Amino acid sequence: MSGGDIAGLIAAGVFAILVALLAIPVLKLGKVFDELRTTIRSLSDETTPLLDEVTTTVSTTNSQLRKVDGITNNVSDASANISALSSLMAATLGAPLIKVAAFSYGVRSAFSGRGGRHKPRRSR
Repeated sequence: MSGGDIAGLIAAGVFAILVALLAIPVLKLGKVFDELRTTIRSLSDETTPLLDEVTTTVSTTNSQLRKVDGITNNVSDASANISALSSLMAATLGAPLIKVAAFSYGVRSAFSGRGGRHKPRRSR
């Protein structure tokens, strides 16, 4: 064996040790990737039912909102009808009631003497 062969054997040994030392982190990185794959798979398996449940909830909420919209429209129509009815009542009964009130005030004023505007003097 010559000096070159011995140097080659030493270089091969050092290279084998270097490969062994680098193989440990590569193996650990492979385990990390395996755990990551498992985590992503379980997350995907849990997310699918959750999305189905959210879809059902949104669908139910939309149907309830449609019902509330119908109720709101009915209340709006009812309040418009009540407003029109109160305007009609005010126009129909308001003016005659004001006239009756004014007439009764005038009659009371006439019977009480001068409408209560003139205060009688006190005698000294």
